[in-house]
Amino acid sequence: MWRQSIKLKPLLALREKSEKIMVDAAMFGLGRWGKNLVRSVQGKSTKIQFKYGVVQHPEKYDDFAKEANFDVTADAQAVLADPQISAIILATPHVLHVEQIIAAAKAGKAVFCEKPLALTVAEAHKAVQACDVANVQLGVGHDKRFWPSMQELKRIANSGVLGELTHVEGNFTNENLTNFKASWRDHSENVPGGSLTATGIHIIDACVNLLGPIKSVQGIYRQLNGGAQDTMVALFDFQSGATGILSSPRPSPVYWRVHLFGSKGSAEARGQNTVLLSLSGKPEEVFQFETISALQFQLEAFADAIMCKQPYRISPQEILNTVAAFEATAKAVDTSSLVHL
Repeated sequence: MWRQSIKLKPLLALREKSEKIMVDAAMFGLGRWGKNLVRSVQGKSTKIQFKYGVVQHPEKYDDFAKEANFDVTADAQAVLADPQISAIILATPHVLHVEQIIAAAKAGKAVFCEKPLALTVAEAHKAVQACDVANVQLGVGHDKRFWPSMQELKRIANSGVLGELTHVEGNFTNENLTNFKASWRDHSENVPGGSLTATGIHIIDACVNLLGPIKSVQGIYRQLNGGAQDTMVALFDFQSGATGILSSPRPSPVYWRVHLFGSKGSAEARGQNTVLLSLSGKPEEVFQFETISALQFQLEAFADAIMCKQPYRISPQEILNTVAAFEATAKAVDTSSLVHL
């Protein structure tokens, strides 16, 4: 288990801009997800807006530049040097994340990185440490944390109504294996553990959020018709003594379920909006919540953290715990073995 005590110092660069209401950001990477992030806030948010898109071939993004009303450039160094830019948002290939986080931190920019922050905990440590040394905010993109169902599940877990928390099960499928492709996703060094980087890591983050650090993992994966590693299952042993199961049969239709068990009952989040609560001796209760834009809430929460209004929902220690569990799970499913953190 990777442990590190991180306490971010006051964000000096942003404190000097305390009168600034809107965070001006640059989007590194304008693939499907980068565009989704831009669209979630551009022209809608009062907290964060994008001034630049950064890509290798700007000429391919003329239409999106007009849609987003920002400049698209290949000159990352010029963007990092721009004093008007307070934050860098990364939706780039996983293997580039740590290098880009360190570069942004050295430039004095807050950094938000899409999951996974890194492919190994050693690399994640470098990213966290760079932001800590530079006194800049670090955020990671786990948008499911902001779903109403998952916020309610966390509230229930903390309330004690379930008694001693003993077990968690998580399923996430999104039918995206053949619908969306990027060439770098075809290589196992970029996507260890098959569907783990796309879907399974969201369940790992949910498990860590609910039950704390994981101490060991067993796992297996299967391939459909000899293609990508698209179906994986993992068994977790938590430091708390609780257990957990993650399954991610990615070719199946979209489905999200996180079911938390305790000595006095259980609570289950289904999709973004539904929670089922079952307590001993009581009829099951079903709670429905309104749909939100989780991507917008996530980026605005990051902007609030930059402005020192409130801490970002995922702490540096949780970032490290999740990446440590991710790395161990990837090794476990690739080797069909038990891996200790």
